[in-house]
Amino acid sequence: MALKHVRALGPVFSANYQGRILSQCRSTTWTTTKLRSSSAGGEEAGTGQTVVSERRGSVLTVAIRRPEVRNAVNVETARRLLEELQAFDGDPDLNVAVLHGEGGNFCAGYDLKTLANQKAPLKLEQDVTKGPGPMGPSRLQLSKPLIAAVSGFAVAGGMELALLADLRVMEESAVMGVFCRRFGVPLIDGGTVRLPRLIGLSRALDLILTGRPIGAQEALAFGLANRVVPDGQALQAAVQLAEQISSFPQQCLRTDRSSALYSCYDARSFTQAMQHEFDHGVQVIQAEAIPGAIRFTSGAGRGGKLS
Repeated sequence: MALKHVRALGPVFSANYQGRILSQCRSTTWTTTKLRSSSAGGEEAGTGQTVVSERRGSVLTVAIRRPEVRNAVNVETARRLLEELQAFDGDPDLNVAVLHGEGGNFCAGYDLKTLANQKAPLKLEQDVTKGPGPMGPSRLQLSKPLIAAVSGFAVAGGMELALLADLRVMEESAVMGVFCRRFGVPLIDGGTVRLPRLIGLSRALDLILTGRPIGAQEALAFGLANRVVPDGQALQAAVQLAEQISSFPQQCLRTDRSSALYSCYDARSFTQAMQHEFDHGVQVIQAEAIPGAIRFTSGAGRGGKLS
């Protein structure tokens, strides 16, 4: 499935617990790695870059670098995020991307200072199939896996960016939530579309209507987080997960991923989803399944081993 823009698709924490979670997020330690700007031909990124990336073999890490505003996204950052993920999706040498934020926070959403200083009238009509979302890449349908390494705050539009990912690795003290509820800022980067699909309508409405924070363990129980790791280890764990996913036969993996997304968002019936799964899956058998079967009969992967 090639990259494209999305088609148009049809208990509250106690005050003490909430305060403790938010306090933990503010004091979260963060282990950084040396990041490079892909737009600079692999050279080390300059201090002015708001989004930087680094290639690690077939894995790409993409970092939001606005720590002074908890990685809130402005117009330039949104543009750069879109460019990086579009470039990733079109690069045949890259298999998996990891999105994270520098300085202890994933992303605090859209920069409300930008919105507050908006002078031009807002465009009230927009075809979502023909342009990016306010957060940048939120309307894309990537053809390859994306993993979010979540530390600190991933709230409002930042949570919507995390929902864009296939998987979310969340640190113990990290927090998600629709914090924009307090300021009358709507979810227009896929939050009301992806969240109910991921965790069910009832749980999604709990978060959407109350704007409450959700910690890592509750997010894991909901299915919003896929892994929970100690503070400071989300990026490392996400990269390790990405490397594991990248080691598998990619045509088969992407076909199965595409089929799962189709059945969730596009299929009108069970039969249509099953037909799509077969029609696309059978094309992989000659290319990857038969060679894989030969490796198995030679003793590879016995006992469920991944290597």
